[in-house]
Amino acid sequence: MQPCWTLDDIDWSRFDPSKVSPDVLKVIKTAAMVERNGADYGRYLSNVFGDDSAFCAVAVAWAAEEEQHGLALGRWAALADPAFDFDKSFAAFTAMYRIPVEATASVRGSKLGELCARCVVETGTSSFYSAIRDAVDEPVLKQICKNIAADEFRHFRLFFTHMERYAAQATGASKWGRLRVAFTRFREADDDEIASAYHAGNAVAGPYNRSRAAADYGQRTFGFYQKRHVRRAGYMFAQAAGLDPEGWAARLLTKVLWLFVGFRGRRYRAQLTAA
Repeated sequence: MQPCWTLDDIDWSRFDPSKVSPDVLKVIKTAAMVERNGADYGRYLSNVFGDDSAFCAVAVAWAAEEEQHGLALGRWAALADPAFDFDKSFAAFTAMYRIPVEATASVRGSKLGELCARCVVETGTSSFYSAIRDAVDEPVLKQICKNIAADEFRHFRLFFTHMERYAAQATGASKWGRLRVAFTRFREADDDEIASAYHAGNAVAGPYNRSRAAADYGQRTFGFYQKRHVRRAGYMFAQAAGLDPEGWAARLLTKVLWLFVGFRGRRYRAQLTAA
């Protein structure tokens, strides 16, 4: 799988510092940490799927593209903030947060579950970068997010294709089990990965405070989303969870997601006010 674009395809000369929002910059620094960590995820997936050479090839290519996303976002952040030391911040992040790269069995309980979880992640990132693309005016960031959003949607299709292959081979596979994995991974959006990335990427002063870092990040992020982004995410999530994407459950899910986005935005703002 060849990358669809490289850093040289970005028109860096169009960077406009007058259109950089401090809040957006903090979000992008955070995203750069997580995306650059693709190598660890690629290693983990290659171990879990060690007996599946076809998928391992996909995992290696996917991880390289994820790292490229991080490098592009990090380079943009350094243009917006010349004091930003990407390598130093990334080292601080990986010292705070690591996934079980040496694991040889999926933390989701099965390879099918692992692929379902990856589909959920790609659902979230595709909608996230689409939302940022549509919310910002800075032309270079807009181009980067457009490219990343397209990559993440393509990644979703790749993981989904392999997940369906495993689902066809599985005996006694439960739709409820797939749904449970999907919702479990969705809830993990609040885990230490994002909070640690925010703390390290933005060189937050003082000791790491997970709830505060998550609140700082969340209140800056949920405002990006428009209903169309959530609608598409609901459709993709339903597919990953084994639901009919055109059915009543998927429509209900989309409504719940939209309410969730609004609720979380209000909750995070309230937490910051209290703090």
